[in-house]
Amino acid sequence: MTTFTTTAAPDTDSPGQGVGLGGPRRAVAIFTVLSAMTLAVLDAGMANIALPSIGRALDIAPANAILVITAYQAGLIMALLPLGAVGERLGHRRVFTASVALFAFASAFSALAPSLPWLVLSRFLQGIGGAGIMALGVALLRFTAPRGRLGAAIGWNALTVALASAAGPSVGAFILSLAGWPWLFAVNLPIAVLTLVGSRALPHTPREPDPLDVTSIALNASVFATLILAAQTATSKPQLAAALLAASLAAFVLLLRREAPKPRPLFPLDLLRRESFRLSVIASICCFAAQSAGLVALPFLLQHKLRLTPLAAGFYITVWPLSVAVAALVAGRLSDRVSTAWLCAFGGATLSTGLAGAGFWTQADRPFTILPFLALAGVGFGLFQSPNNRNMFLAAPSERSGAAGGMQGTARVSGQTLGVMLMALLFSLTTMDGALQFAFGLAAFAAFAAGIVSLVRILA
Repeated sequence: MTTFTTTAAPDTDSPGQGVGLGGPRRAVAIFTVLSAMTLAVLDAGMANIALPSIGRALDIAPANAILVITAYQAGLIMALLPLGAVGERLGHRRVFTASVALFAFASAFSALAPSLPWLVLSRFLQGIGGAGIMALGVALLRFTAPRGRLGAAIGWNALTVALASAAGPSVGAFILSLAGWPWLFAVNLPIAVLTLVGSRALPHTPREPDPLDVTSIALNASVFATLILAAQTATSKPQLAAALLAASLAAFVLLLRREAPKPRPLFPLDLLRRESFRLSVIASICCFAAQSAGLVALPFLLQHKLRLTPLAAGFYITVWPLSVAVAALVAGRLSDRVSTAWLCAFGGATLSTGLAGAGFWTQADRPFTILPFLALAGVGFGLFQSPNNRNMFLAAPSERSGAAGGMQGTARVSGQTLGVMLMALLFSLTTMDGALQFAFGLAAFAAFAAGIVSLVRILA
């Protein structure tokens, strides 16, 4: 076994888990976490809208342009659980701050990229930085806000993510209308600097004395790396894809066997044994797969089929995340009075209806008539996301905040990666029009499945 041990030094300014920080420091700490979340989410939204422009600038096909998104998500999914575990042992604040710094460095690296391989590598590094932000951000909020305000803190995070998602397409389209695509990544740097300055206000959290198992971290990375490569080569090299899929499954089995006896495993089997947590993870994967496929398909639908400019397409897409933000506020209040399972089920069904409507929409001569379907999809996702995340996070004990955040992020990115892989596969197998119609249909099915899984929490 390859391990190294961390020393759990006492933190003199560590807040109690039920007390949180006080005074101005709490406000600065919350602002810092939410700024970092904005950084990661805004970047992803801007990159989505820029895919057609990046493809034209680098003279690459749509299926290859999607590598810009896939690389970011690969870094995320490979690093979420390990960085959650590292944060529990080295300190959430230290790992969170290092992740923001890495994200900033990779953003500059992306802005200078002269070719697709360079850009893919830098986006992968951005993904690793984003993983630390996503895995540890909510965990830091848990130690920042008082116990009685934890639900509100999770709501603040959901609202920030929704608003950043709303701004992403519009900001990206606005930048593209004034300058080249490298500026999409350069704009991250001022936000990153502001976040790093505010990181001094973040709380010092308890540090677990358990050794960090480097072998398990390597196995975890192997599981997701080979799985993504298998999906990438499924159409062009099916035999290689099958071998990579088998390698991924083998690594996953080895990881589970290695982690099963541990009281705080890297892959959070202890949390997944809790039925409510497990069902929330499954529903989250389905819902984010639906959302991701829809949001990747939309720029191509609007710019290819409707011939809209990138700026106009960005404003159209903004209707979706703005609707998410409004619905998330309503869902946060309703979740204290209504079963989260019913809210998630209704949200999944509403998202499914919006996606199906957009996919089968035929009024190309009146493009504005697609907006109600985009708004409906956003409302559905907002009604699902906040209650499901709240249920998932509160199902975990406070000492496993890093693991819960890592698993929450892993579920999200797993779903998003499945959606992106679906689009890459469809672009490779059929025409643009055929790929778009299939994508919206399958996304609608995945959203409906998320609602059904949520209902199982009541029936079980």
